[in-house]
Amino acid sequence: MKFNGFRHLREGAKGLVRNGWMTFASVSAVTVTLLLVGIFAMVMFNVNKISDNVEKDVEIQVFVERESDQAKIDAVGKNLEQMPGVKSVRYSSKEDELDRFKEQLGEGSQAYQSVEKDNPLHDRYIVKATSPNETETIATTVKKMENIDSVEYGEDYVEKMFNFLEGVRIGGIILIVGLTFMAMFLISNTIKVTIFSRRREIEIMRLVGAKNGFIRAPFFIEGLLMGILGALIPIAVVYFGYEVTYNALQPQLVSLNASIFTLIPPGELSVQVSVILLALGAFIGVWGSTTSLGRFLKI
Repeated sequence: MKFNGFRHLREGAKGLVRNGWMTFASVSAVTVTLLLVGIFAMVMFNVNKISDNVEKDVEIQVFVERESDQAKIDAVGKNLEQMPGVKSVRYSSKEDELDRFKEQLGEGSQAYQSVEKDNPLHDRYIVKATSPNETETIATTVKKMENIDSVEYGEDYVEKMFNFLEGVRIGGIILIVGLTFMAMFLISNTIKVTIFSRRREIEIMRLVGAKNGFIRAPFFIEGLLMGILGALIPIAVVYFGYEVTYNALQPQLVSLNASIFTLIPPGELSVQVSVILLALGAFIGVWGSTTSLGRFLKI
């Protein structure tokens, strides 16, 4: 018997209808599973973006000793620029620091006019590392340099933030993998029930000379269709739900001036997650069908 694509597609679709309740149960399970996968995928994509923003925002604040003259201050800057792992160095004089401080105070800055003659602030260098992982190493090295008063880079905040984001990443990956295997198991069992109910038909097909591929094809199509059908509702929820979520949250983040917590635009993220869900649904269906046939029929 030759392979007939249209016939196998028709038989696969009939199989879905013939096993109505089992098909409904499997598609529903895949729908719920992929919906959760889609939600966590959106969270993880945004966590990765926030993590990247935090990494880009990490700066090392290097405060020069107040007694240092301009030659020593310049020497500190040159040493910083020549350090391995340093991406950029920006200088801010103590006069600039005082002006910035007064600007932040607004009307209250008038009370600090008297300190202009004897500025208590330090000259400062703002250092960025080529990689966030090198920040601590650079800061430790700079602390040992001459004419340095103190070095700050928010190590407690940065470390806690990175640990939290990494925990979310790992937890999300474990959950997504677990949900995917659960959906694969459910579809596999549904296909097994379908195969068992049609065992006589399969035996007759084999007796008249049907090839293994010819027998497998309808079940392959059936699993593929179940996976795709199970992905449609999650895709719709992800596409429209994320847009609503983005429109509700992003203005709040903008008003708080929380630049590191900007979200990925809906048009970009929704398409990515939708493609992932469709591909994952199709893979789950095909895998469930293939493993069931291989283990149950032994053909």
